[in-house]
Amino acid sequence: MQFTCDRQKLNEAVLNVQRVVSAKSSVPALEGILLTAGDNSVRLCGFDLELGMTTEIEAQVKESGSIVMGARLFGDIVRRLPDQAVSFSADEKQVAQIESGEAKFSVVGIPAQEYPELPQINGETSVKMPSSTLKSMIRQTLFAVAESDAKPVHTGTLFEIGDGTIRLISVDGYRLAIREEPIPGGEKSSFVVPGKTLGEVMKLLSDGDDEVEFLIGMRHILFRIGGYTVISRLLEGDFLDWRASLPKESSTEVRVSVSDFIGSLERVSLLITERLRSPVRCLFGNGSIRLSCSTAIGRANDRLEAKVSGSDVEMGFNSRYLLDALHNTECDEVRIQLNGPLSPMKILPCEGQSFLFLVLPVRLKNGGE
Repeated sequence: MQFTCDRQKLNEAVLNVQRVVSAKSSVPALEGILLTAGDNSVRLCGFDLELGMTTEIEAQVKESGSIVMGARLFGDIVRRLPDQAVSFSADEKQVAQIESGEAKFSVVGIPAQEYPELPQINGETSVKMPSSTLKSMIRQTLFAVAESDAKPVHTGTLFEIGDGTIRLISVDGYRLAIREEPIPGGEKSSFVVPGKTLGEVMKLLSDGDDEVEFLIGMRHILFRIGGYTVISRLLEGDFLDWRASLPKESSTEVRVSVSDFIGSLERVSLLITERLRSPVRCLFGNGSIRLSCSTAIGRANDRLEAKVSGSDVEMGFNSRYLLDALHNTECDEVRIQLNGPLSPMKILPCEGQSFLFLVLPVRLKNGGE
């Protein structure tokens, strides 16, 4: 195979595709990027048997063919090449010649036949939506995906489509995040996409209104984003019945500035470390939120104004979980609903229901943490 292409375009494609390549695998080809030269283009493919990514870049192809190049070394070489143009060729012994300006590399590749095939999606349902909308939906739910494999299905986000709505739900046992948007049509379906996949998809999504499409198969999902295709397995298992987890009523409602609440929480959390863990105590009442925290190294108190209606309530929270939720509200002011010290905190936008975050409280000891 032999082709010439633009170094910058090749570098960008390699950087993105490299992220889904296995760092260590019993199949050496999976630690590489499959390059396939064809009709005036080169296709790059990365795959770790669970998540795959492909893209194509323009190239002047003199001889078509394919080879697998070790992702880390190939990426390092391309990134450091001195010239704008890159010339790439490979012989039948899988030795690749990479040239740019005065720089020349000779690197041994792996036969393309050793690279596993990407899964095919059959009987798919297709959904189209603006890139910026999907990006916002993923960002506002990804933080609540479970990190441990205690229940593998919760290491992903549940997608629910139907009745002109798309809804994303993430849960990790301490918090829950729900984000919904109207979409035209949309066949009724629900499936769970791994958090790792959504993290990679989010990096490819733009903040513009260009359309993205995803195809849902029986066991896999395929995203088409710009010039990239991302294919991932879906997670199986029984996802939490999230509707049953939502508090049905509230005895206290609070309206508060998000930035003020974050600032106050970050201040009182300065005494909390990995070694010195303690909940942040929040007292909602009398037109304010009073925060306090005490650990072995000291005590911190703070107060911020808020509109509080209903009964006063004192609760304890893991500061990181509460901060994660507030950072992902993407609005200036939020509505907080509470129902006593042991019921989850519900965080909502002041208008509408586009998102809903639940944060479980920590049981406080009387008089101090």
